[in-house]
Formats: sequence, structure tokens, C-alpha cells
Amino acid sequence: MLSPLNSVTLALSGASGMAYGLRLLECLIAADLEVNLLVSQAAHLVAKQELGVALPARAGDLERQLADGLNARDGQLRVFGREDWNAPVASGSNPADAMVVCPCSMGTLAAIAHGLSDNLIERAADVMLKEHRKLILVPRETPFSTLHLENMLALARMNAVILPANPGFYHHPASVEALVDFVVARILDQLGIQHALMARWGEDR
Repeated sequence: MLSPLNSVTLALSGASGMAYGLRLLECLIAADLEVNLLVSQAAHLVAKQELGVALPARAGDLERQLADGLNARDGQLRVFGREDWNAPVASGSNPADAMVVCPCSMGTLAAIAHGLSDNLIERAADVMLKEHRKLILVPRETPFSTLHLENMLALARMNAVILPANPGFYHHPASVEALVDFVVARILDQLGIQHALMARWGEDR
């Protein structure tokens, strides 16, 4: 099925699992979608610790680095700061077609569940909910506390998709990259984006 999407907002919050978010960004750019990228302050720290990747602090610098590295076409990737309230994604009059928070920290998930909207990630997610557009949250925390589960249930009841970063093993992954691709494939499936990241259940491997 070809994706009906033209634009996706991708938010990287401060949870572990930055490899999922950056691999998803790569796939969204390769699928020729316009991407609005939002990066929390904590996400910069996680990217450095987990991947040894230093993400520039300034939105413009980060946009240029990622666009060049991913061979994005002009204007395909836009990066916005945490308090850039003039960003299109901050308003229901100009939202993206879908939004993914990957990885999604429990703090970000709680703020979205309770409509706090204290930064652009939370506000953009709030817009998705109120405009009844696709919102996918990819938590990695384990174990989940009762509060975490209650917040996820509240968001599921608002039609958000809760997609924990739990890779499967039936495709016999031989690398960390294969485990990452399993989760990213599930996200792309939810977005209706074609991919060939892994064989599907029942297909020849």
C-alpha cells in the first residue's frame, strides 16, 4: 500500500533507543516524505552516550548536518527548536499528516497524556490528538510502573498508537541493526509506508 502521507513530524525525546529514531528518520527521507524534526535537550545527551553522535544544538546547524548526511532534497527536512512556537506543527491549522515520538520518554508521554504543551514536542502531539491525526509513541522504558501504564491507556483511548520498542526474533536477527529495523518496520507499517526492512511473517526468508 502506498503511503497517503506527505509530511511526518518526528520527535526525538530523551529515552534510550536513539538508534530507532535516527533509523526512522533515514527511512522517512528515503520514502520522499517531508519531515519536521523536533529534538529535546535530553535527546542530544542520549545520542552522544549511546551512538557517539554529537547533534548540533542549533536547529539550523542540525538541519544542515542531517540533510546533507541523508541526501535530503531541498526543504525536505526541517528542524525546529523546543520553543519555536511559529513552527507549522504548533498549530492545528497546519499540522503534519502524522507524528511519531521515537524514542518516547515516560516524561514526554505523561506530558502528552495530560496536555501540558510546555514545549514544541508536547504541543505538536497535542495538535495531533485534537485534530484526530495519527500519533505514534514509541516508549522504551522497562518495567512500566502503574502510572506509566495508566498514561499509555489514557493515550490509547485518545486513539494514539502505543508501540513499545520491543523487537521480535522470528526473523532470526543477526545484528543490532536488524533488531532496530524490526521496530522501525512496525512504525512504517503503522504509517502505511512501504519498506523492505525485513521479511514478513509467512514470507520466504
